[in-house]
Amino acid sequence: MTVVLTGNTLTLADVLAVARGDAAVSLDAAVAERVRHGRAIVEAAVDGEPVYGLTTGVGVRKRTRVDAGELAEFNRRLILDHRVGQGEAAPPDVVRAQLLLVANAFARGESGVRVELLEHLVAQVNSGVVPVVRTLGSIGMADLPANADLAHGVLGDFELAPKEALSLLGSNAFSTALAALALTDALRLAHALDLAAALDLEALAANVGTLHDDAELAALLEGSYLWAPGAARNLQDPLSFRCIPQVRSAARDTLAFARRRVEHELNAPQENPLVLLDDRRIISVGRFDALPLAQALDVARIGLAPLLTSASERAIKLLQSPVTGLPEGLAAEPGLAESGLSEFGVPAQALAVEAKLLAQPVSIETGSTSHHEGIEDRITLAPLAARRLAQMVELGERLAAIELVVASQAIDLRGRPQLGGATQRVYDAVRAVVPFTAKGEPPPQDLEPVRLLLRERLA
Repeated sequence: MTVVLTGNTLTLADVLAVARGDAAVSLDAAVAERVRHGRAIVEAAVDGEPVYGLTTGVGVRKRTRVDAGELAEFNRRLILDHRVGQGEAAPPDVVRAQLLLVANAFARGESGVRVELLEHLVAQVNSGVVPVVRTLGSIGMADLPANADLAHGVLGDFELAPKEALSLLGSNAFSTALAALALTDALRLAHALDLAAALDLEALAANVGTLHDDAELAALLEGSYLWAPGAARNLQDPLSFRCIPQVRSAARDTLAFARRRVEHELNAPQENPLVLLDDRRIISVGRFDALPLAQALDVARIGLAPLLTSASERAIKLLQSPVTGLPEGLAAEPGLAESGLSEFGVPAQALAVEAKLLAQPVSIETGSTSHHEGIEDRITLAPLAARRLAQMVELGERLAAIELVVASQAIDLRGRPQLGGATQRVYDAVRAVVPFTAKGEPPPQDLEPVRLLLRERLA
């Protein structure tokens, strides 16, 4: 597979194919001419009025003119001066996505870089290079430290021309890469939680009248014993079961909103200054302000949180004999002193609480006005918003693994009634890696195989 960069048509699927797959990258036939046009505008401006980051310093040093003979050294130093990132290296898929996004942005021609630089970046993507990009240090007003790490790692002895250093630094490619991958994983998790919720309903012998307005969830249970008259144990089930359609609908709406925002940012110019190709001029803009992205990620986490807290509640309810009519803790037999699966209630709560705390919005934070004489007085924390979504997804996967194991145990104790077509496949997949916990056996000691099911087979 080859992903063709136009600057305007990159999709989430494309990002995944390059970041996590083996897709190659090429440039659309129209890109070279457009990029050369943008570069000609930049070169014409070198001897004209001051242009930020082209003939002047950056930040508070915008008042300082850079002489023509110093431009090459200025560009080299600009990359090194911004290599101030902190923390651990970002995962390889994030770095590959970040590099892809930089190349796609340059393909628009509005960055004013040379075709040679763009072709060098594409070659770096195709070579499989993964520079060390440190995770911490960006406030989401252009990912300067992360982009500096990326540029330093992919340039080698490639010599930059005027403005190219600032173009490499001045986007939110790191935040957007984090967001694209985290949101993709969140969408996959939401689907897995739908499957787990449907299995929970069968584990409880719940009242499926609550699914009247949820055709998707009802379809997962097509053929299930729950549709038979008298199958429901209760007229009114606990809210975490009864309100599954409402909670999942709210989550789907917020995740869909976030997806639209992220997909827009994949092809949006995010830097300053910007080259206007039709007007043949360079303007100062605030496209590096990633607030729309940060807010969308905040909304995504807020929408995901109730899915996880509800999943935790259902798992804990299924462990309680008064709720299920089954042995306490889903022990293999009634009246046993052993715990069965009871102790899974503790990590279920712990995971849900930690995930819920990550839902706190970050885009409402304010920055210090002291940096660069108060010029840089706004922050979005877009990379933090994306990292928190990724962390939340991982916690959610571990919680869903517990939920599936608990529900499968309850279904066994009900005598393995007829399940829905989709839920039967889920149950079979779980039982292929985690067996029934029989009398005298400890609970499953490792649920990582179930988590891998969520990521690879139940998506």
